[in-house]
Amino acid sequence: MSLFYQHTINQTTKLGIWKIEEDENFFLQKVPLQQTITHPHKRLQHLAGRYLLQYLFSDFPYTEILIADTRKPYLQNEQYHFSISHCSNYAAAIVSSTRRVGIDIEISSIKVERIAHKFIHQSELKYLEDYPINNSKLVIQNPAIDYQLLTVLWSSKEAIFKWYSLGGVDFKEHMQLAGIIQKQNDSLQLPFIFKKEIPIQLNITAKIFDALVLSWLAD
Repeated sequence: MSLFYQHTINQTTKLGIWKIEEDENFFLQKVPLQQTITHPHKRLQHLAGRYLLQYLFSDFPYTEILIADTRKPYLQNEQYHFSISHCSNYAAAIVSSTRRVGIDIEISSIKVERIAHKFIHQSELKYLEDYPINNSKLVIQNPAIDYQLLTVLWSSKEAIFKWYSLGGVDFKEHMQLAGIIQKQNDSLQLPFIFKKEIPIQLNITAKIFDALVLSWLAD
């Protein structure tokens, strides 16, 4: 059993992280491979994500999963809203019977600096400065911004993208941090404004496990 992390948001919404240490046969005993995936590791990620859906809610109908034009998996009758993310040897999933959800998991890396200009709006910088998570301060020509914090911001926007699910989103213009990031117990709370159509205020929760960053939204 390789459940890395599980969190019950409320009676209708749960999330978890699975650390992939098993082979394909372990997962195939529980869930089928529903897509043609040739890369062995990507197959494992795919299977682990779907296994986790049913781990969180035992009646999750994984055989009824459809794929939208935007590549988002969904259930036609919306018995459950769900979102899946993979990185390295981890799969993360969030499932809710009442709310739209989005989740993302990332490995923190200094490489995020290379794409920071694509997803960070100038208006967000004032909320990021002087808020280091660890001691690695290297980012985007501003030594006060920590690259792990940049990973949190990227992951949060990925979670919003999955929550929205309709595509056509500019990570820089349509999703913007709109306030100070707050530490709450062992997680971070990030207030966002989503500007794709009518502006919507959203709250993202992020949690850091060493180099692993998990972000989620249930609204």
